[in-house]
Amino acid sequence: MTMKSLLRLSLAASALAMTAGLAQAQEPVKACLITKTDINPFFVKMKEGAAAKAEELGIELMTFAGKIDGDHETQQQAMESCIAAGAKGILITASDTKAIVESVQQARDAGILVIALDTPLDPIDAADATFATDNYEAGRLIGAWAAGKLGDAAADAKIAFLDLSQSAPSVDVLRDQGFMEGFGIDVKDKARIGDEDDPRIVGHEITSGNEEGGRQAMEALMQKDPGINVVYTINEPVAAGAYEALKSFGMEGKALIVSIDGGCPGVQNVSEGVIGATSQQYPLQMAAMGIEAIAAFAADGTKPATSEGLDFTDTGVNLVTDEPVEGVPSISVADGTAQCWG
Repeated sequence: MTMKSLLRLSLAASALAMTAGLAQAQEPVKACLITKTDINPFFVKMKEGAAAKAEELGIELMTFAGKIDGDHETQQQAMESCIAAGAKGILITASDTKAIVESVQQARDAGILVIALDTPLDPIDAADATFATDNYEAGRLIGAWAAGKLGDAAADAKIAFLDLSQSAPSVDVLRDQGFMEGFGIDVKDKARIGDEDDPRIVGHEITSGNEEGGRQAMEALMQKDPGINVVYTINEPVAAGAYEALKSFGMEGKALIVSIDGGCPGVQNVSEGVIGATSQQYPLQMAAMGIEAIAAFAADGTKPATSEGLDFTDTGVNLVTDEPVEGVPSISVADGTAQCWG
């Protein structure tokens, strides 16, 4: 082979190597969003926020969801798919905050940034970061509002707690215990539900976070004590179910219902008097911030910082009501409607 031929081969090889390098450099950053379900309006809005921000930043987004709330196996499979696909970052709302930790560690060991959205992992530092509503504060706000609304009658309240589930306790515990602090109940162990001894508590019932669960749980507690006049609900679908149960007992309008989420149907229920007040959270903002964090990590390895005084990044919460209580910050139903989702 002549020297000229060798030179041509060498130049061709160099060009191929350069082209491959440029192609690799220009390959879009990949990110994953894994939600508990793909039908809950909260997660639909989260997906919308992630998709819009990913398109803006030129990030290739892959999305996955459990079949139902609590579907850990599908989320675990999604984690494996994201690792195999070479994702640079994963955003996840975990159905089982403990069981998913092993998969999260595998992703982090592979150099992937893992951010928990809305639901902190157990332990919280199992993820690189958590972007979430301050769920304790969300609960505290509705508890303080309910106590303020009742005034002196709060001392003799009969309170029903409509919680989420026993398998995914983190958000459930935070909201539940926050409500108690706001209402003036000794929460005992803040990491547990049900260890309180305040006589105003009629009981706790599991709802699975849906309307039918709320109806059944409310019926069970009303049979225990038909004098219930305060109803804490884990979310607004549960609140809607509780209201229907109260109607069947002829108690609509006689029990104060409070909730958390800030979805458009829930805010409408505040407007109609079904719910007295709800704490509004912002899933679109949560997911958009997560995608921005993945972009920053892909660019220079920067990891998100926590909010001051917290072990996570607070994405905001507002109490929505048209019946404000002195000393409890809130926004109007009109303002809540302008910012709602679903």
